[in-house]
Amino acid sequence: MYVLGLNAYHGDAAACIISDGVIAAAAEEERFRRIKHWAGFPSQAVAWCLAEAGITLSDVDQVAVNSDPRANLLRKASYALSRRPEPRLILDRLRNQARRQSLNDELARAFPGATFQGAVHRVEHHLAHLASCYLVSPFREATVVSIDGFGDFSSAAWGIGRDNDISVEGRVFFPHSLGVFYQALTQYLGFPHYGDEYKVMGLAPYGQPTRLSEMRRIVRLLDDGSFELDTRYFRHHREKIAYEWAGGVPSVGTLYSPELEGLLGPARGKDAPLEQHHKDIARSVQAMYEEAFFHLLRQLHARHKLDSITLSGGCAMNSVANGKVVRQSPYKRVYVQSAAGDAGGAIGAAMVTWQKVREGRGLPAPAPATPLAGDRMADRIVMDHAYLGPHFGSEVVGALMSERRAEIERQDCSTIRIDDEGELCRRTAGSVARGEVVGWFQGRMEWGPRALGNRSIIGDPRRADMKDILNLKIKRRESFRPFAPSVLKEHVADWFEEDGDVPFMMQVFQIREERRATIPAVTHVDGSGRLQTVYRDTNPRYWALIEAFREETGVPIVLNTSFNENEPVVCTPAEALDCFLRTRMDVLVIENVMITRRPG
Repeated sequence: MYVLGLNAYHGDAAACIISDGVIAAAAEEERFRRIKHWAGFPSQAVAWCLAEAGITLSDVDQVAVNSDPRANLLRKASYALSRRPEPRLILDRLRNQARRQSLNDELARAFPGATFQGAVHRVEHHLAHLASCYLVSPFREATVVSIDGFGDFSSAAWGIGRDNDISVEGRVFFPHSLGVFYQALTQYLGFPHYGDEYKVMGLAPYGQPTRLSEMRRIVRLLDDGSFELDTRYFRHHREKIAYEWAGGVPSVGTLYSPELEGLLGPARGKDAPLEQHHKDIARSVQAMYEEAFFHLLRQLHARHKLDSITLSGGCAMNSVANGKVVRQSPYKRVYVQSAAGDAGGAIGAAMVTWQKVREGRGLPAPAPATPLAGDRMADRIVMDHAYLGPHFGSEVVGALMSERRAEIERQDCSTIRIDDEGELCRRTAGSVARGEVVGWFQGRMEWGPRALGNRSIIGDPRRADMKDILNLKIKRRESFRPFAPSVLKEHVADWFEEDGDVPFMMQVFQIREERRATIPAVTHVDGSGRLQTVYRDTNPRYWALIEAFREETGVPIVLNTSFNENEPVVCTPAEALDCFLRTRMDVLVIENVMITRRPG
């Protein structure tokens, strides 16, 4: 049975294919359209997923979408009658629902001649989020939490996952939202683009939480563990806030009200200097988010008495807060999948649908390659890696090298094919150790926003100037944003204050104080690092590269940043080569081909 999962008509549009309970393919539309956070209907991602599974639309049994316009109808009606928002807001919501109802028409337009004869399943937004994490986690029983901006009229949901069932026991409804709080303050701080919240998270360690008392006026914590906003400081609840995707680029209108500027002072313009009080506000925003987040988690642990938790929704991308769960809450184990935000809802909707249809038909669950022990599920395929996207064979790479040979040579580059993997990794590690910047393109593209060793730019973490080198040669991004360490799992405890599994770069740990001077390029100003734990069994080539670097330098870590230049992460070998040629990258490794730019 094939289930096509979709996140559509929203930022980070995405698609996946579930084949008898196994994720066969998953990708975000932005990687094909080359527009960050692409919004709308993910037709190209769908086409690729079908091709990867070797099927056509006619072979799909079920389509699952991570939105249900019928969800929480009584809440919506009650809010409209009691609060009387402006008519434009109501009309905008009705138009959005109409777009979401036109799925069959979208499929017909995108795949003319193909006939879809299966069923369409609408899965409530937060149930899809919860399922996107819990139903691919290793836990037999766990607290499940989803926090984001809004979806289907709620901004958060929580409950319990047991075996293959999820019970939702609590929600936070519109207009209250931690995601809107963080996004509005991100805009206030002069970062206006969709998805800019990570910049506030990176800026926060440079400040002090001097404005936390004001933040506590904006967000109030409730006795049941939930939260609410003081809506005086926001606009989204009473007037239409533009959410547009002209040309696929999502943009959100100003969420904060003039009262917020009355509380905190004038908003920063996007090109204005970053002053200390901006950094202090960023730190206060992060502190307030964590205060609300851990208030909820402590209440849930007291209620459920469970040691495991799964986190999903856009706010689960807050890797700083995620990294403190074990230290600052009673939970002992935490799982966050690689696409925790709305893209991940495609997998969640597909998994919910697969479970429902499977149980209705009496079909067996998929058998994992290795049964899991203890409190871990023995009949579930766990997402222990994110390598679910497009891949390209040696014939594609060879054809590209032949086609572009003259262009490569004009840039004074040499090309060599190295079929011995050990030699390839040793030579690449040597380049990194010499301070060169290496583009590393291997295997299947990662699912989710993080580069995890298959579409990565690699650097030497020991060089204090490596951040400046990367920003000068390639990235050209804000100097306060940190770069991430990829570390061999076997050595995590030697370099970090915690020893955990962080395969998707979704948690920030403190680097051991005595190690920080050794790896300054991946040590943030507060001594932290957003690490990726690398495993030999899930990515043997990337593991071998880092091991070769360890053998040469004694450091089992490389600096890892996404393979892009102010664009979505590269998807194809041609895009990787284009990025290499238009930047000042030193080395490009595409599968077994190494291109080296001659010095000078």
